[in-house]
Amino acid sequence: MSISRRQLISGSASFAGVMMLGAPAVLGQAKPRVVVIGGGAGGVTAAKYIAKDSGGAIAVTLIEPNAKYQTCFHSNLYLGGVRDYASITHGYGGVKKHGVTVVADRASKIDRDKKEVILASGKKIPYDRLVVSPGIDLKYDSVPGWSQAAEEKMPHAWKPGAQTLLLKKKLDAVPNGGVIVMIAPPNPYRCPPGPYERVSMMAHALKKAGKTRSKIMVIDPKESFSKQGLFQEGWEKHYKGMVEWLGPKVHDGLKSVDPKTNTVVTGFETYKNAALVNVIPAQMAGAIARDAGLANATGYCAIDPASMKSTADANIFVLGDACIAGDMPKSAFSANSQAKVAAMMIRGELVSARTFPARYTNTCWSLIDTDDCVKVGGAYEPKDGKIAASSTFISKTGEDAALRKETQAENMGWYAGISADMFA
Repeated sequence: MSISRRQLISGSASFAGVMMLGAPAVLGQAKPRVVVIGGGAGGVTAAKYIAKDSGGAIAVTLIEPNAKYQTCFHSNLYLGGVRDYASITHGYGGVKKHGVTVVADRASKIDRDKKEVILASGKKIPYDRLVVSPGIDLKYDSVPGWSQAAEEKMPHAWKPGAQTLLLKKKLDAVPNGGVIVMIAPPNPYRCPPGPYERVSMMAHALKKAGKTRSKIMVIDPKESFSKQGLFQEGWEKHYKGMVEWLGPKVHDGLKSVDPKTNTVVTGFETYKNAALVNVIPAQMAGAIARDAGLANATGYCAIDPASMKSTADANIFVLGDACIAGDMPKSAFSANSQAKVAAMMIRGELVSARTFPARYTNTCWSLIDTDDCVKVGGAYEPKDGKIAASSTFISKTGEDAALRKETQAENMGWYAGISADMFA
């Protein structure tokens, strides 16, 4: 089944498309300025749609220190050998063609009073509206014995790039009979089904390499997880005896890890000299958002569900993993959908473009084995002060192979579509 970009993303884009082009700025008047921090799914989408759909009436600057963006979404498929690394890596040439100025620097501070972003180089970039989409930071102290220095020994690979490559290298080096220990994160975190798709793709890679005596132990602080029944059904079917999930009532708490010896200690058992330890810690909004006072006590940023505007500053919009999005999960699809709402609202404020009530969509696909893919998702709208689900769906256990294969075709079609929507 071929899934077109239009089919997959028109739901969130329909009200934010070309029919709402803003009127050009008054002749001789300086263009209003929008600065976007972060070139991931939320930031690059917002930058592109503000520039493109304003017809050049708004000056848009995207601040992103990395020349290439490697997607977290589908990085698990790279671990499993389903995709190559080049296929999940994208540049910013396409967004520049829409008139976006891309600044290859790091945003180090937001001066909300002066409405300026200060770069690591010291340069200051003024804005009329600011979009903050910095993703997540890791809470290194949330796992006893682990630290930023230890991530080279016990990788997280929950931020894209070098860590993804490192985890793949360590996975490929696991011997037949070796034990992998994954420490799963507490809620809320980026991509709720992500750790469990990763388990599936690790098991897939091991099985394909003939390492069926290897085992993956999942130490989870949560009593349950996204798509649990679907994943556990898949593990039993495809990787029998290779995956064991332990909830907190079984492992009795994570006590410590020792990166020097690759040892993990729980209240239930000690795993010594593991072949690979994958630590996915607790998370929070990126530092630039927290330092600017946009985050609350949760570590994430409260937003107006009707616009994605920060509740702390009317000139700032917060997107993606860094925001508190109610019923919407932290996913690339969510960030892309939120960005289109924010772009529409910003055009409405700056160039009097037409706006419509906010509507959001999300789908998360997870590959369990070759052509065995499951999904969960929904439609969302502002309600009772939050982004609330208006409808939801999820794959069912016991589905036939043809349907699961079709779902995987959707998954690959969506990736091609959203990548083009973001970067082309």
